[in-house]
Amino acid sequence: MSVIIELTLPSDAFELGRILRVEASTQLRLETLVPLGGRPTPFIRLKDDGRESFEGTVREHSSVQNIQLVSSHDDEMLYAFEWDPSEGSLFRKLLDMDVAVLGATGTTEAWELELRFPNHKTLSEFQEYYVDRGIQVTILRIYNPTKPDAGPWFGLTTPQRETLTQAVEAGYYSLPREVSTKELAAEFDISDQAVTERLRRGITTLVTNTLLTAETEP
Repeated sequence: MSVIIELTLPSDAFELGRILRVEASTQLRLETLVPLGGRPTPFIRLKDDGRESFEGTVREHSSVQNIQLVSSHDDEMLYAFEWDPSEGSLFRKLLDMDVAVLGATGTTEAWELELRFPNHKTLSEFQEYYVDRGIQVTILRIYNPTKPDAGPWFGLTTPQRETLTQAVEAGYYSLPREVSTKELAAEFDISDQAVTERLRRGITTLVTNTLLTAETEP
């Protein structure tokens, strides 16, 4: 089962943090890390007041081949840059272990990362990696994305899953609404009230087994 970890670490403790070090008042946000041709391409968003410092710092690093302004809106800029993580670096390790970077924000002092590991064994391997290298990692939270006993479909019964799926595909949750509960009821040959109850219970089950789950481990 996959496991999600939220952690912080000093900006100067890992390669990407050193590349992206900017002025103290500027906060960076990693929008996504897209593997293109075997090479991870970070997309970074920052406020316009840190643009000059950011571009200068990134261009100077030897592992960065190119940096490009993708878009700008109001006072925010979105950049992409070609980057080849060094062998043995933290992000190279994460890529090799097939770890997904769900989110990352950073300042000149520290970064906070949200990572999804394929299993607990991989997480243990990563913990050994940063302990062996003396990287100061602070664990904020460790949890499974769903309850272990939720089963397939996040605990939904087959009728709940089929009804929720049909409701979404038919536009029940669209604005304006494209189908009524009566029309959904006709699809399943049940009453309007039964459809409403299936949707209510299904949504409750989904939220309970995903968003409200916060199982921690030592």
